[in-house]
Amino acid sequence: MRSRPRLLIVAGVIVFLVLSAGLARWLSLENVERNAVLAVLEDEARGDAQAMLAALHGCDSHCRANVIADAGRLKRPGRVQILAYQSQTAYSVSTTVADTRVAWKSSLGRLPVVQCVKVERDGNALTGLTVRLLAVSAEIPDTADC
Repeated sequence: MRSRPRLLIVAGVIVFLVLSAGLARWLSLENVERNAVLAVLEDEARGDAQAMLAALHGCDSHCRANVIADAGRLKRPGRVQILAYQSQTAYSVSTTVADTRVAWKSSLGRLPVVQCVKVERDGNALTGLTVRLLAVSAEIPDTADC
């Protein structure tokens, strides 16, 4: 009879570890998304439209034209600093496509830039989620929503 309590304890520990690993994986997606957005903004600040396009999945001709124009217009020296970040896909547990509003600036001055990045989270919390960037908007007014 003593083996039954041990078996229940072992099963409880295994369930706890599986749930903890799943939760950690799900929560880490916030960093994955933010890092992907930061990388595309860094490409934009360098004026590297080709690197931006490589980071965007399914970017159509309108999207490409915006990327090329923005890479030239928003090119600035210095390191990109994110000032504000509002993700509409934050903590999504299933497939979601929504905009992330990001305000950023160059470390070497200039006024902040506010843009929207269309983000797709695909999958679910159990089998795993992936993050894809779909488009980057032109600069929007400081007080505007996506």
